[in-house]
Amino acid sequence: MVEKEIYIVRHGQTDLNAQGIVQGKGVDAPLNELGQKQANAFYEAYKHVPFDALYSSTLLRAKQTIEPFKHKGLPHIVDGDLDEIGWGDAEGKANFTDHSDLFAQLTAAWKSGNTAEALPGGESPDAMQVRQLRIIEKLKAAPYKKILIATHGRYIRGLMCTLTNQGLCNMDNFDHTNLCLYKVNLLSNGSFEIEQHNSQGHLIELMGL
Repeated sequence: MVEKEIYIVRHGQTDLNAQGIVQGKGVDAPLNELGQKQANAFYEAYKHVPFDALYSSTLLRAKQTIEPFKHKGLPHIVDGDLDEIGWGDAEGKANFTDHSDLFAQLTAAWKSGNTAEALPGGESPDAMQVRQLRIIEKLKAAPYKKILIATHGRYIRGLMCTLTNQGLCNMDNFDHTNLCLYKVNLLSNGSFEIEQHNSQGHLIELMGL
C-alpha cells in the first residue's frame, strides 16, 4: 500500500549547465530562459496533482524550478539536506565536465566502491548520503501525502540508491536531465519503490530548443 507519493525533479537548465560548468552546492546560478520554460512546462503538466507541500534545496535554481506552484499557497520547505553534492575546487570551472580526466577518475573510483573519495574541498557521496538519510526521515515524519521536491542531478542519482538500498557505486545507473522527474512511492512497510525514472514527457514540446 502506498503511504506517500514523492515527485522528485532536477532543476531546470542554467547557463552554466549549457556551458558544461559544474555548479555543485557552491555556485548559486539562476535558471536561464530555457530553464524557466522547462519549469513552466512541468507546471502545466502537473498542476492538476494535489500536492500537499513543496520542498527544495537552498539553491536558487531549485527554488525557481517549483516557483510556479507557489501561487497555490502550498507550504515550501527549503532544506540544505537537499543541496547538490559539493564538488569543491572544481565548482565554477569549465574544465571539469563529464569528459574530463579528473571527472572520469573520480567517478571510476565511486563505481569501484570508493564512495568516501571527494575532490579537494568537496563532499563525498558517503557524506551526501548522510544528508539524504536525514531528509528521508523528515519526509516520513511529515504529515504530507503528495510531495514535490526540487533538487539536483548527482543528488538524485545518490538518492535513488539510498531509497532502494543500493550501494552508491550504482549512482550512474540513474540517468537525469534538466527538469526530469523521478516519482517515488513510500510503501506501508517503510520501503520505497521507483514508479517513474527520468521521465521527460512534459518536455516534449521543448526538445530541440
